[in-house]
Amino acid sequence: MKMKKSILALMLGATLFGSCDIERFPTYNMSDEQIKNDPAGNLDALLNGMYAQLKSWSDPMHRCGEYAGDNMVIRGSSTDAFFEFISYSRTPNNYRLQSFWDSGYKAIAQASNIIQMVSEGQGAEVDNALGECYYVRGMMYFYLCRAYGRPYYQAPSKNLGVPLVNGTPDNILDLQLSDRATVENTYKQAIDDLKKAEQLLSVNRGPAYASKAAAQAMLSRVYLYMSGTYENPNREYAKLAKEYADEVIGNPDYELLPREDFMIYNTLRPEDNKESIFVVKRVASEFSGWDHYYGIGGMYSNIGGMGWGEMYASQKYIDLLNETGRNDWRPASKKIVDARANFIEPTYTADNKEVFRFIYVGNDNNKHYAQFDTKHTGNKITCVDKEGTSYDLTVVDATAQYYTINYGGKTYQGMLDNYITVNREYPQFYIVKCSREGEDSQLHSPVISRLGEIYLNRAEALAKLGNYADAEKDLNKIRGRAIVGGEYPEGTLNAENAFTLIDKERQLELAYQAERSYDVFRNGHALTRDYPGPHNQHEVVKASDYRVTYYIPQNAINAYPGTLTQNPTDDSGVIMQ
Repeated sequence: MKMKKSILALMLGATLFGSCDIERFPTYNMSDEQIKNDPAGNLDALLNGMYAQLKSWSDPMHRCGEYAGDNMVIRGSSTDAFFEFISYSRTPNNYRLQSFWDSGYKAIAQASNIIQMVSEGQGAEVDNALGECYYVRGMMYFYLCRAYGRPYYQAPSKNLGVPLVNGTPDNILDLQLSDRATVENTYKQAIDDLKKAEQLLSVNRGPAYASKAAAQAMLSRVYLYMSGTYENPNREYAKLAKEYADEVIGNPDYELLPREDFMIYNTLRPEDNKESIFVVKRVASEFSGWDHYYGIGGMYSNIGGMGWGEMYASQKYIDLLNETGRNDWRPASKKIVDARANFIEPTYTADNKEVFRFIYVGNDNNKHYAQFDTKHTGNKITCVDKEGTSYDLTVVDATAQYYTINYGGKTYQGMLDNYITVNREYPQFYIVKCSREGEDSQLHSPVISRLGEIYLNRAEALAKLGNYADAEKDLNKIRGRAIVGGEYPEGTLNAENAFTLIDKERQLELAYQAERSYDVFRNGHALTRDYPGPHNQHEVVKASDYRVTYYIPQNAINAYPGTLTQNPTDDSGVIMQ
């Protein structure tokens, strides 16, 4: 009975709650009879209860999606469960993964029970509300499956996805639930739900609510995940990913922000942002006082004393930003070449002390940052380490202020810059893409879909279909917005470089939106993090690695009324074909 009660709490928790608006968590109970007697009158409250589940879900969703990638570096090891995402030390007893699982299934339960209680065909308003439920359920199944299931190109009919539990079972006294569905069937459930949402949704209530375009945007991504690798594409699914992207791009409700507005994208409220398609709406009242520290943005920066500021942009990401020209963040000479560099804010000291910053390989065979004081004598520049040893710098690009140094018997390239304060040994390249919404410290409404992603979805789908000319146009649409004159010359994109160029743009554009690690593995590539940080810098995580998937939370397994199979605990259990 205890097990049954546990799973029911998971399935039914907060299911019959509602509130007056989406900006607050639900506060009161409603009965099944109340809803059936007046579905249109009570659906708003129920829907807001469903959307409220996404608020708690979005935090671990971001962490397990983004921290496992290569866009950020943490200042050191941590006892917090999220460090397992960074270090790839997978365990089944991770409270953040438990929260991700529980919140996801609570949202599924809330959506499913509304669908069961309310009949279709009672009017456009009711049907639209049901469409929102189908969207949330389909999205949840997809997000859960990409975290706990293998990439789709790897034997989807054999590998396991997640359990399909659509609402409260009739027989709760002798409850037995099926084991995890296959990845193939989990994706089918997500697609069926999203297509049903597309059919029912007729009202666009803004990006904080599901809409027909939100369903189409998610279908574009789901089919892209099913489209195989660049080396072995599935043309059927690539075509569908492209067609759904067409629908969203052709929708006049959405538009790419111009460059200057995009550079302050993070400060815009969802309702003020025409690029946002669906977001998980958060408001300041949900973050009273110290809670700002625990928001997503709070790990990436400290703003006005709010936030831990323990995670910084990785050198790999900074190098990508500087690939088409140096982004100079120094206050006296600030120049943003790539618009996405405006989401990075180094913590310069007030004295504007000049240093030569470079990365070297230490005696431990790991990479480390160095910031040496500089001295100018005519046209000659030297720098001095903390022991007082001087080194001559050799110019590489005087305009961009790139130089080389011979240090420890090896030659390294670096740049002249102002001194950036360090946390332990890591310069604090603060990330603010998840901060300052409405200019309110660490407030952030996590982005699920926006138009920039859809152009990149279509570019990838077109490339997998062999249409490199049109793929290049979509790719340049995003690059041209980010980098003035940064478009690739006509005819650049081809079969040999398509993955490299499109993947690079996805990394630049979608950084800190919880997409990166999944993007790498779903295309069959390996994740490398050969840059300074406490992680294993020499580790290459292949797409075939068992750690690509997270473990099912052990508490979920223990509470499940039936068999709930755990993911493989070593590479021998991975099914590739």
